[in-house]
Amino acid sequence: MAKISPVSIKYNISADFEAEGPLEKPDVIGALFGQTEGLLGSDMELRELQKEGKIGRIDVDLHSEDGKTKGEINIPSALDKTETTIIAAALETIDKIGPTNAKITINEIEDVRGSKRDYIMERAKQLLASIKGAGMESQEIEQELREATRVSKISEYGDEKLPAGDLSGSEIIVVEGRADVVNLLKHNVKNVIGMNGTKLPKEISKLGEEKKLTLFVDGDRGGKLIAKNVNDNADIDFIATAPDGKEVEELTGKEIFQALRKKVEPSEFFKQSGIKTSRKLTKQDKEKLKEMAGDIKGRNVLVLNSNLEVERNISASKLPYLKLKDAFILITRTAGTSVIKAAEKLGIRYVAAKNFGKIEDSNVELISL
Repeated sequence: MAKISPVSIKYNISADFEAEGPLEKPDVIGALFGQTEGLLGSDMELRELQKEGKIGRIDVDLHSEDGKTKGEINIPSALDKTETTIIAAALETIDKIGPTNAKITINEIEDVRGSKRDYIMERAKQLLASIKGAGMESQEIEQELREATRVSKISEYGDEKLPAGDLSGSEIIVVEGRADVVNLLKHNVKNVIGMNGTKLPKEISKLGEEKKLTLFVDGDRGGKLIAKNVNDNADIDFIATAPDGKEVEELTGKEIFQALRKKVEPSEFFKQSGIKTSRKLTKQDKEKLKEMAGDIKGRNVLVLNSNLEVERNISASKLPYLKLKDAFILITRTAGTSVIKAAEKLGIRYVAAKNFGKIEDSNVELISL
């Protein structure tokens, strides 16, 4: 089996697991290999990746309590960020370890190169200063200090400790990870925050409610998929992308500013990318829904299409019998279980109401007017 060189490690996948019965480490490792086998194709087999030295030694720390087993899994990866996140997502599909039911949850995917870069920079400065008989030109010293100061301004934002610059302004650039944040700060782009992986943190969704967000993704298929996921779960105003085949973390200052100047609205981005995405409500859309709610009389409801045009203005009692192809939003004064079920049957995505009754779990998204 090929061993992964510590120098080659780019990312570390950290996950928690919980099983309903007593387990040992070989049970966990066996489940990781066995239950992901054949899931992602021959090129992404966990066992083969480890043989090739692309995945390192899997470390499992566990303990048993009250008949259950809890623990942590750490997997070092020399794959690129997209492949690493695919492996991480595959782990969460595992639902059995040994003879017992289990659940695996990814905590984080850490870019371990960040700490290495910090060490390299500090050590390089020491070595540079120690060169005998040579000195730096004043212009070089000034540039060095400027860049070091910018990178040192990286901070942590929110409970999820997201890497960020200065978020005090009204516009924020959202990137994937810490390395992307560092690169933008290096080139004097300060209003930036990283997601720490491909999963959208709640803090960024909240920022989208108050500020204008520009999502800046890598120029590959992984970047496009991340854009779709973020756009489906947050209020994104614009999307910018790195040049084809390049990652945000490796762009020059010129490439960064060119990419940001070419940012487009999400609808245009997905049209250009050929990715189908469902219509997402904007802040302006929600204001329009509030105005339209004032036109509802009695127990009637409004059924709108994806262009926010009224398709039907009917009594709520007739809603279960309605047949409509382009039903997208339902507006009502009060939404209860019967209204929600009728909306689900019609394939409606949003129900907007002033009041909500007791509602069971549903795929329909609720909007309070």
